[in-house]
Amino acid sequence: MLQINIADVIAVLNTMIPQLIIIGVVLVAAIICTIAAIKIKKPLKGFVRKQAWLVFLLTLVLVVTNILLVPMYSMVNMAMGGGKISEESSEQAKELCTEIAEEGIVLLKNDSAALPLAAGTKVNVFGWSSTNPIYGGTGSGALSAAYPTVDFLQGLTDAGIEYNQELVDFYKGWRDSRPSVGMMGQDWTIPEPTIDEYGDLFTSAKDYSDTAIFFIARSGGEGADLPVSYDGADTYNFDPNSFFGGTGTRYSEQADDLDANKSYLELSNREKALLDKVTSDYSKVIVIVNSANAMELGFVNDYSQIKSVIYCPGTGQTGFDGLGEILAGTVNPSGKTADTFVADLHATPTANNFGDFDYTNMSEFGFENMFAEGGMSYPTFVNYVEGIYVGYRFYETAFAEAEAGNMDFDYDSAVVYPFGYGLSYTTFSQEMGPVTTDGKTVSFDVTVTNTGSVAGKDVVEVYYNPPYTNGGIEKSAANLIAFEKTGVLEAGASETVTISFAMEDMASYDTYGEGCYVLDAGDYEISINTDAHNKIASETVTVDSKVVYNESNKRESDFVAATNQFGFAEGDSFTYLSRADGFANYDEATKAPASYELSDAYKATYFNETNYDPTAYNNDADVMPTTGAKNGVKLAELRGLSYDDPKWDSLLDELTVSEMNTLIALGGYETSAVDSIDKVMTYDCDGPASINNNFTGQGSIGFPAAVMIACTWNKDLAYAFGDSIGKMADEMDVSGWYAPATNTHRSAFAGRNFEYYSEDGVLAGWMCAKAVDGARAHGVYSYVKHFATNDQETNRTGFLCTWLNEQSLREVYLKSFEIAFKKANPAATMVAFNNIGTVPAEACSELLNTVLRGEWGFRGLAETDYFGGYGYQDSDRMIRNGCDLMLATYETPQSTVTDQTSATSVIAMRQASKNILYTVVNSRAYDKNISTGLPTWVKILYAVDALLIALIAFLEFKAIKKYLAQKKELANTPDSAEV
Repeated sequence: MLQINIADVIAVLNTMIPQLIIIGVVLVAAIICTIAAIKIKKPLKGFVRKQAWLVFLLTLVLVVTNILLVPMYSMVNMAMGGGKISEESSEQAKELCTEIAEEGIVLLKNDSAALPLAAGTKVNVFGWSSTNPIYGGTGSGALSAAYPTVDFLQGLTDAGIEYNQELVDFYKGWRDSRPSVGMMGQDWTIPEPTIDEYGDLFTSAKDYSDTAIFFIARSGGEGADLPVSYDGADTYNFDPNSFFGGTGTRYSEQADDLDANKSYLELSNREKALLDKVTSDYSKVIVIVNSANAMELGFVNDYSQIKSVIYCPGTGQTGFDGLGEILAGTVNPSGKTADTFVADLHATPTANNFGDFDYTNMSEFGFENMFAEGGMSYPTFVNYVEGIYVGYRFYETAFAEAEAGNMDFDYDSAVVYPFGYGLSYTTFSQEMGPVTTDGKTVSFDVTVTNTGSVAGKDVVEVYYNPPYTNGGIEKSAANLIAFEKTGVLEAGASETVTISFAMEDMASYDTYGEGCYVLDAGDYEISINTDAHNKIASETVTVDSKVVYNESNKRESDFVAATNQFGFAEGDSFTYLSRADGFANYDEATKAPASYELSDAYKATYFNETNYDPTAYNNDADVMPTTGAKNGVKLAELRGLSYDDPKWDSLLDELTVSEMNTLIALGGYETSAVDSIDKVMTYDCDGPASINNNFTGQGSIGFPAAVMIACTWNKDLAYAFGDSIGKMADEMDVSGWYAPATNTHRSAFAGRNFEYYSEDGVLAGWMCAKAVDGARAHGVYSYVKHFATNDQETNRTGFLCTWLNEQSLREVYLKSFEIAFKKANPAATMVAFNNIGTVPAEACSELLNTVLRGEWGFRGLAETDYFGGYGYQDSDRMIRNGCDLMLATYETPQSTVTDQTSATSVIAMRQASKNILYTVVNSRAYDKNISTGLPTWVKILYAVDALLIALIAFLEFKAIKKYLAQKKELANTPDSAEV
């Protein structure tokens, strides 16, 4: 989501225009009276002047009070509310942050057992980023500046590892801050000195130590995707006084680094030169990759001197202590990759269809947007041509097809590190027990034994390979279906892990046949793997006959059968990648878009603020619901009752249209109070790695990036993370958490990959579900986001039409959400900015009503992402299609429901209000005695007003008394003349 910006400040001031006009008019009148009174004789002259300014003072008091209680009420209320995180909770969070890093950092390479470092080893740390590492991301995922961070060098020190201070001093003297990557402007410079600038440091460094650490880092964040080409026009302008810091784009301020043939996720020219120098001087080099985005790491195999490689995504506030411990060997790494690391990011199935694609025939739909180039947005698009073959699903399936002789494909050349890959300082064996099934559930045990010499943890990864018919339903040859992590196993110790999953979870979505999920007949290979590519053991489960999960035979996990709903999002100008004949259509399917025009058929379905009229969708048969009834029901009475309990109607009948409108329109970091039903205001806060109140400044430490949490493959740690967030939120009097985020790593270049878990929906879904459960234990509802297909930042608020087929939507992009909503109880969701097809996700009934509430049985509220309008955010359209709450910090023309008279609209307002109220009453906000009276600050305001008005009255009394006395005195002195 977006943070508050200067445009919001201006808009808020606009809401005060009537009050400001009144102040201005009365001020001018007072000045005129003061000047005009020159011609009046004493004592009347002084009296008139006093009256003018007393009237102005009274007006000022009343109008300022009105401003605070009307247009500014919500924001002042948020700024005045909230509690404080206890020192105990903060300390516990810091310990958990380190623990997550200890298990989420991934050892990718360790030739000759170069790690851990021997006790007493000194190291030379090369790479400027070692002095300015990456802790998280930018935007809503940024860390709070209120807490100190443990940097990489401090992590080394804390682990007892000495480093060359001369190198550190050189880097800090060369540059002291990281280039800014923000929402409005990005400086993508990868700071690194030239070789010549090191002087004689290379010589002295060799005298200091024979071990080198080569440290590289990449940043990312909300609002911008990473450069796929590291060159282009420099339009960047940094303004320290600007809210956003900078505007435009700079690829590098180091001209010798600019290279259009490279991407941001490759070694820069300067980094390559430094690595060449370091590997020429040292035979033992350790590479640390500090990036949430999967970089091209093939270079680590080009140098025999590179013995060890560590992948370390954003560490949060204290996570670099975990990295130091791993280097020193006091902690044994147990992380596994959450993404596939490929050799060439320009050669992935998504490469040509990720980024900026502008329609050429949609100019009539343009709309003002401060985040768009030139201040105007026009409809854009992105084609998900790869279908279900995202990440490892393509590479493992291509390998299977090549093994079958159906295509030429060199897996080892394409993939550097597979999904689910990670090494340890010890070794493990895994023994797969007999597989049993009752036709509904597949179960077996896996015995994990530590066969090495040091204690450690291991991950059991379970995949299935379904039967595939050439030209039939698209199927990946490898699909993660279950995983578990062991506890700490001492050398020689064993642990038995029980695996169980539903047969229906192996079903494929048959878009063009049955129009629902089907479990084809045939043999399903169930394997335990070290990663997506390497199998340890496998067994076969046979399905004797095809199972069709249609309306008469829904999946047991569904409330309503999942059937075709999204044909409107398939598009008609490109081809989807197919496994048929060994991906025979790969070149055709994955090429860059050939057409930049939206077809007439789809154009006829395109609506935004330029052409949407809610009244055109009114149903004359709708009956106006009851409003403003005096039933005496209070919201607290509904706590714990079923969503369908009849008492809800009695409560909802009490709401007025105005109350419902405020509840819907004003949902930015809050849900609004409704006095008539004793509904209290609740606070909602950012973000995915922490819990921060933007209004009070209170907040928690920053936890590691979601990628790091996913790399732990530890559900218990994901729960502990949510539990810590929930505990701190409760202490802050916060009921809603704008997280977790669980979109898909469709491309390594996506700016918010740090905030999302993985390329795989099963791994992401379980991590998300457990975090939600943890927060829910404290009564905190989680806005699981961004629902759905917000998988790139480019054009996200720029009318982005996302085209994809139903199978990929359900099996890939909705999978993690489905698991989170079915396995946990978030009670809320934040809906994505982008369109699905031509329909905004925030107004997509098929997504929000049919799938979310129908198929998955979700009960709760759906909220927009940050409500900037952008030409398509319209509360009328959204509440009619399942999005209940507008994330607006003040009422705008777009967040306000414009049709408040038709039965159709009022029914939609009523339903949206019910969803909001249901979530809130079943949260921590109603878990204890609640105060429904006036907020303390309002009571203080009234008291101050009373004192000021009393003071004005006293001054008025004094003025009148003095005037009358002077007048009487003048009357008793007939010979005196007024001057």
